[in-house]
Amino acid sequence: MIDIELARIPPRRPRANYYPERFVLTARTELTDRMSILNERHLRAELAEYVRQYNGRRPHRARELRPPQPTHPVADLNSQRIRRQRLLGGLINEYERAA
Repeated sequence: MIDIELARIPPRRPRANYYPERFVLTARTELTDRMSILNERHLRAELAEYVRQYNGRRPHRARELRPPQPTHPVADLNSQRIRRQRLLGGLINEYERAA
């Protein structure tokens, strides 16, 4: 289960909400707009996998193309052999150096 913490936004502070809105926009465009959600359980499972990938593997420009909470070493894409891993039924592809 995904724990969601409710945070009140201060009045007349439009910038206080842009981090969560950016994540929701990204998750919508990369995940939910591209697949059919069957039920709440299916949505929670797909979102949990997406959040793991988003925080652990996905490069972020603001962090010099490093993930916020790296769960894997950064791939050296200069290697000759690259391995592709498909996530979320092929909606997202991850690339890393092959062993």
